[in-house]
Amino acid sequence: MANSIKIKNVPEGFQSVITNGKHSILADEPLKSGGTDLGFSPVDLLLSGLGLCKVTTVRYIARKNNWQIGDVKAELSHETRRGENGLKTQVKVKMLIEGDLTQEQKAELLKQADRCYVHRMIEGEWDIEHAVEAHSLELKKLETENV
Repeated sequence: MANSIKIKNVPEGFQSVITNGKHSILADEPLKSGGTDLGFSPVDLLLSGLGLCKVTTVRYIARKNNWQIGDVKAELSHETRRGENGLKTQVKVKMLIEGDLTQEQKAELLKQADRCYVHRMIEGEWDIEHAVEAHSLELKKLETENV
């Protein structure tokens, strides 16, 4: 695995600090879920990753082809329902690409956006391995007292 993401909880609500070693962000749950709503929710982060990948891909392809574009924006929403085979999630992506582009160029940019790495990763097969380390709270208390 190339990237490592580390997450540490913060005592308030369900806040956590997420870091990749270079950058950090605060995540949380909404008020209705018992959080303090002071950061992105897990679903917000997932959709943000997908949207950013699509926007970046559009910009990359436009530059590669010397197509003049301005701002590229994406708005993502989702709806999740329970079905016979588990959860079914529909994600809607609305993209705005500023620039004088032909229909063919727009179609190519959208086609490439759907081929971005995160889109392909989400659509692909996942194998998630779990490893859990549990430490006694008493042991932690003793360790901090001896420091």
